[in-house]
Amino acid sequence: MPGGDGAPERSESPVAMRASALLRVKAVWITPIVLASVLIALMTLIYVGSVVDPLAHLSGLPVLVVNEDAGAALGGTQLNLGHEVTDALEHTKAVSNALSLRNVTLTKATAEMNRNAAYATIVIGKDFTRSTLAVYGLASTDRGDSAIPTIDVVTNPRAGSIGVSLATGVAQPALKIASLTIGSKLSALSHPSTAPSASTRALEANPLTVTTTPFRPLPPHSALGLSAFYISLITIMCGFMAAILVNTTVDSALGYATTEIGTKWSQRAPVQITRWQTLVAKWVMVLVIVPLLVALMLAVAVGLLGMDAPFIWYLWLFTSFAGIVIGFGTLVFFAVLGALGQLVAILVFVYLALASSGGTIPLEALPGVLRFVANFEPLRQILDGVRSILYFNASGPAGLTRGVILTALGLVLWVVVGTVATRLYDRAGKYRMEPEMLAFVQRSFAAYGAPKDSSDASLHSSE
Repeated sequence: MPGGDGAPERSESPVAMRASALLRVKAVWITPIVLASVLIALMTLIYVGSVVDPLAHLSGLPVLVVNEDAGAALGGTQLNLGHEVTDALEHTKAVSNALSLRNVTLTKATAEMNRNAAYATIVIGKDFTRSTLAVYGLASTDRGDSAIPTIDVVTNPRAGSIGVSLATGVAQPALKIASLTIGSKLSALSHPSTAPSASTRALEANPLTVTTTPFRPLPPHSALGLSAFYISLITIMCGFMAAILVNTTVDSALGYATTEIGTKWSQRAPVQITRWQTLVAKWVMVLVIVPLLVALMLAVAVGLLGMDAPFIWYLWLFTSFAGIVIGFGTLVFFAVLGALGQLVAILVFVYLALASSGGTIPLEALPGVLRFVANFEPLRQILDGVRSILYFNASGPAGLTRGVILTALGLVLWVVVGTVATRLYDRAGKYRMEPEMLAFVQRSFAAYGAPKDSSDASLHSSE
């Protein structure tokens, strides 16, 4: 009822609800229990499923083989033990199932390792057959009969420490079996004039020595090869958190969300704006904010903590671009799904991305579903580019070109989906608040005395 001066009277305070009454509402319980249960079940399935047994899923891990063995004559027959070793590797089921072996030249192997295309290279030297025969007195060698035949497994730690560990873990036992096979064969051909000593018998039974040598050791301050993974992960978080904060801030400014800081609560009067215009405003803000957050990340990581980053400007440009794409995609989920979009964005950009990125467990050791998902999950593409910049001299073939192209395709995808979805909503009249309700709420704010500050007044005057 209006007062004597014509001003509207304030209504009486509503009856306060007690916690006991609220807790008796079933819907209050059902929503968090169901959503949290689904999310936790998916997180566990994705995370634990990706790491619980990588050896069981290991298939196609790229390893190169360089056989430079020149061979040697034995009893009028040319013998090449290097070929026998490579044949044994290729026809050992445990090896062929787990590794993807390719026979290449040493020059080709160097190029492949430099572009992050292999976790290790098995190198068999030129005098391998001759030095092996010398152990049994069946040939002489320039290095002397005491020389021990050696196969060198050259690892590529910049490609990933766990991938290297898996590669050597498969190759070394197979090479030992090949050594025992060769030892049994050549021991039967040798005829020593005197009984060999125990150490000689042991050497003849297992003549090959397998050494491990890093191809290009990791640079200092690189977190043992994990700095690329962590920078990529924080890049994802820069885009994700920027999108969440922008979404909340803009919605509060437009009156579609409340602002609550400590004990202070405020609600602006909602304004009339299309979903498309709202999304454009949020995209522009992400476009500005994300590069600033990425710059801060690199300032702390490189400037404060001393992380090795020889191509810092390339790193900032690429990670800023990637973070913007993540921010755009997160805002599209909000625009299409509303509040539920945050949970979907977390699942897609964080949980699923982490499990399928190949940052810890290599892609070749992931379950088939996650290996497929890795083809389009953004963290894998970001990691390829960051690893190339940090460890492979910002080489395009080492992953930077792929990272840039697929991240750009992601940007196109989110722009198209966001544009189409919001414009369809607008044309179908799917307003965030029905016009009649919007008008009623605005009249109520006006009757109550809103807007109360200059920021509200300026916002309303612009409409």
